[in-house]
Amino acid sequence: MSSQPDHSTPPLRSAQNLTAQALERATGADLSEGNAVELLIDARAHFDAWLAAIRAARSWVLLENYIVADDEVGREFLAALSERSAAGVRVAVIRDWLGCLGSSSSAFWQPLVAAGGEVRAFNPLRLDSPFGWLGRDHRKLLVVDGGLAFVSGVCLSAKWLGDPARGIAPWRDTGVAIRGPACAEIAAAFADNWAQLGAPLAFDVGAPARAGDTNLRVIATTPSRASVYRTDLYVAGMARRTLWLTDAYFVAFAPYVQALCAAARDGVDVRLLVPGTSDLQLVARLSHAGYRPLLEAGVRVYEWNGSMIHAKTAVADGRWARVGSSNLNIASWLTNCEIDVAVEDEAFAERMAAQYEADLGNATEVVLDERARPARPKRLEKRLRGGSGSSSRAAAGTLRLVNTVGAAIGGRRLLGGADAGLLPPAALLLIGVAGLAAIWPRAVAWPFALLAFWVGVSLLLRWRKLRRERKKASTQTIS
Repeated sequence: MSSQPDHSTPPLRSAQNLTAQALERATGADLSEGNAVELLIDARAHFDAWLAAIRAARSWVLLENYIVADDEVGREFLAALSERSAAGVRVAVIRDWLGCLGSSSSAFWQPLVAAGGEVRAFNPLRLDSPFGWLGRDHRKLLVVDGGLAFVSGVCLSAKWLGDPARGIAPWRDTGVAIRGPACAEIAAAFADNWAQLGAPLAFDVGAPARAGDTNLRVIATTPSRASVYRTDLYVAGMARRTLWLTDAYFVAFAPYVQALCAAARDGVDVRLLVPGTSDLQLVARLSHAGYRPLLEAGVRVYEWNGSMIHAKTAVADGRWARVGSSNLNIASWLTNCEIDVAVEDEAFAERMAAQYEADLGNATEVVLDERARPARPKRLEKRLRGGSGSSSRAAAGTLRLVNTVGAAIGGRRLLGGADAGLLPPAALLLIGVAGLAAIWPRAVAWPFALLAFWVGVSLLLRWRKLRRERKKASTQTIS
């Protein structure tokens, strides 16, 4: 019998099979069948469902979130987790170090640790990694006893509930509750991150039974995997009738903007719903500059009139939907740990589309002619100015500014009218830095010297660590 590999041409596949194969390759995730999915709208519904699940836990609880604040919401979750841990339930929590910086400290978690729970901080600032802190754990997930899981954009902070006394409405956010086999994949995503921070989980997450008829894919990304980016690009190219997007910090790569423009020019109803206000006017202008190429191609852009829209969702052709933690920007696509679910179910997509249309009832459409745009009341405009959420909108604006300046200097692409407004502030900033360097050289030289010293020390520490690991491995091989 010949042992040569078979190089024959595979049989042709149907269009449906090819679509499934393309989605699987883009997401890097298998299709999970037999799930039940419930749509959760805004923080109050999330907090109530999450707390009820934690308080009913009998075996274990896995919680991973970017921000856990030391406020009434964070303390309520801490109390629920501590009570379950004291009752013998295994509790494991991953908090992002940067996300929680200024919101809660390690001391905040002492009651849970004292009760037997475990808490690990993701990617704290380290001497041997000067730029490692740029990669964040931006996930928002909860898994309880294997059979119930939640994926969302909501952080554990009272900020999401608004401030009725000051007339500030709750933040608009979206998540899902899942029952069924997909819960094991969400738990496995948690376990992967947990193992990167120390010893692996000491228990098996199990294999939940079928709970419904909804099929979905769990897209759990880690830095540089770009699974969500590939998925978003594929869906933009796949959509035939509609592609409706909601995003809190939209600063997309040129290829994705071009994909949206191409879909719109091809007759697809492409819509983008984004926040309507920013606490930084420069950032607002940067965001507005990014709308023009979309509007010129026929993409309809809407700005939310409420306090903040923080949802990260997509719904295409009434058949496919994505919900989770990923924003449409470079941080979520390339540097963060994120988790989303891509649901392939018409009934769920219809619910998502209905919610999207309801959201547009509280939004203002952006048009190219500013004179034709309805004015927002000044009183409302003042009231909406506030914090920027779980990711810095200023960072998103900075990314767009850097991208445009780099293109202008390197000639990598043609710059359009939408980019023109970004060049003067960049030019003034560079001229200011040049003037500072000329007048006070040390003001510029010392920070660079300190950074170079830090990087040098980090390389020596990394070399020392690798050398120790190599010696340890050699010793184990000999023995």
